Amino acid sequence: MTNDLNAHRPAARLFGIFFILAFASYGAGSEFVASVTGNPQGLEGVAGMKTSLLIGVLLMAVVHSIVNIGLSVLAFPVLSAVNGYVARGYLAAGITATTTAIVGALFVALLAPLGDAFAAGEGGGHFDTIAMLLERGGFLGYQISMTLWGVGGLILCSALFIGRLVPRALTVWGFVGYIVFMVGTIAEMFGYGIGVMLALPGGLFELSLSFWLIFKGFNLPKTVL
Repeated sequence: MTNDLNAHRPAARLFGIFFILAFASYGAGSEFVASVTGNPQGLEGVAGMKTSLLIGVLLMAVVHSIVNIGLSVLAFPVLSAVNGYVARGYLAAGITATTTAIVGALFVALLAPLGDAFAAGEGGGHFDTIAMLLERGGFLGYQISMTLWGVGGLILCSALFIGRLVPRALTVWGFVGYIVFMVGTIAEMFGYGIGVMLALPGGLFELSLSFWLIFKGFNLPKTVL
């Protein structure tokens, strides 16, 4: 491959930007959704806040999906130079995690027509049960998706460490952050609400990696270029 390090810098910068966009789009989408599902009026409130709900779903299921898959595609050439199996594993993890996130977001999106039907007086008490199941489906979809994303993160860190693509101290931070993050997502599925707290190390790693790649790019040795 070419020995010109600059050839990889645009992809590295895009990767860093996409990492931030993935973080921001899902976070913003989740806030929109939470503002609707957490309203004190229940399904009646959902009907009146349908626009906010759908904006949140679009951010989570469309914008996030585009940048998430884009991450894996942008990283593929560089990771392939380190290890082809690792590159394909990261791509597979990204696609699987994104697909699961979309399924979870679709569960949440179904609250919109359910709220409309409830507001029109078409349902009874069972509507609250359906709403609870949809919200739970969205929650589990998110946690499973993030667990898979954690697996992908460990694969990414393996390639970064083996290829010395970024400082190894940063990569070790990533390993620890993703393991702690996955403990949190799995704990959430079992009813222990510690996921947000345990997501902090991994989230800070992703932001740090993003800024490193935007301003520094990959540290590619000649054997990897």
